[in-house]
Amino acid sequence: MERRNFLKLAATASIASVIPSMAFANNIYGDQKTKNELAYHKIKDIKFKVAQLKYPRLVGKNSRLGHHGTGPNLTFCILTTDKGAEGIGLMNGNRKTAESLFPTIKGKSVADLFAPTIGTLNKENYIFDICLHDLAGVILNKPVYALISGNDRPILTSCYSGMIYFDEMDPIENPAGLNKILENCLYDYNYGYRQFKVKIGRGGKWMAKDEGLKTDIAVTKLIYDNFPDCDILVDGNDAFTFDYFIEYLKGIENIPLFWIEEPFRETYEDYTKLKEWCLKNGRRNTLLGDGEANPDRELNFKLGEKQLLDVYLEDVLGYGFTRWRKLMPQLKNIGMMASPHSWGDAIKTCYSSHLAAAYGNVPTIEGVTCFSTDVDTSSYKLERGRLTPNITPGFGIRFIS
Repeated sequence: MERRNFLKLAATASIASVIPSMAFANNIYGDQKTKNELAYHKIKDIKFKVAQLKYPRLVGKNSRLGHHGTGPNLTFCILTTDKGAEGIGLMNGNRKTAESLFPTIKGKSVADLFAPTIGTLNKENYIFDICLHDLAGVILNKPVYALISGNDRPILTSCYSGMIYFDEMDPIENPAGLNKILENCLYDYNYGYRQFKVKIGRGGKWMAKDEGLKTDIAVTKLIYDNFPDCDILVDGNDAFTFDYFIEYLKGIENIPLFWIEEPFRETYEDYTKLKEWCLKNGRRNTLLGDGEANPDRELNFKLGEKQLLDVYLEDVLGYGFTRWRKLMPQLKNIGMMASPHSWGDAIKTCYSSHLAAAYGNVPTIEGVTCFSTDVDTSSYKLERGRLTPNITPGFGIRFIS
């Protein structure tokens, strides 16, 4: 689907979600009742809890980094009010920083810190951003997407598996070969995905350039032949040059790509050439995405304004949830889409799904499959490639006793 058509459909799906604050033009809290409910709760305590998450398999190499492991240990922050409400979330920072900043919010009302139409009111409190969104949702008995948009129903979109790495290279002592990639795709397909983001760029570090390119092409063809009902996204992690990447595109011939992510370090010249090549060579509907790794925001937005870059990808937690809320309408205004980077854990996928559900200009969400005996994300449902967020209060993520 061309980006103009996608954005038109997204806007039609929810006019209120284009600029959620339009619905509350005279009151950043929405109404006096909402403000009173948030003001009724004052921050009393802070706690932390470590949760272990496990991937369904070892996640291996990409073009730049070695093994990504079997799953992270995450430190959650829990803010408690004097009325007993709890807000749970990952931090934009670490525990030590959160502990040092907690005295600056202790005793303040939630209304002093948070407004539904804006998010966290002061950037000094962004480390508690996710917690405050969750806490406000709990107090107001609304999922976060509804808190943001005012909509009762979420805007749903696709969710891709972000876990197809250089799987054929493992185990190191006896590499499994390309069939391992098919095995992992089949697992993800049965789990509910209908899109695969495939890491490419083997010639950037792990193989000779010619051999790496040949393998990248073979992997893409193999997945396309065996999963004809699925979309393929490719991610080069900046391992290519422009000319080298065009060799890859020529090599996969007419295989459709849903998007191309970070083929090379973004420059205005190279993205101009890439977009022109795609338009001239049957790839008009292939989206170009960038902005994940150390982004030059000014350049990325310039590329977006010129319709050379379609999807902005900065990290949902690293950039910050409230900052993303401010950015989403701005991206819409320049005709650009977003898909916040969520790699690392399923919790970030959950957070990104609420931005998609509220604003609509998200063509697909990065899925990271995880299992845990410590934290419950079962209120999120992935079925036939679409991710439905929780309809429970806040982010709907709770600890398992």
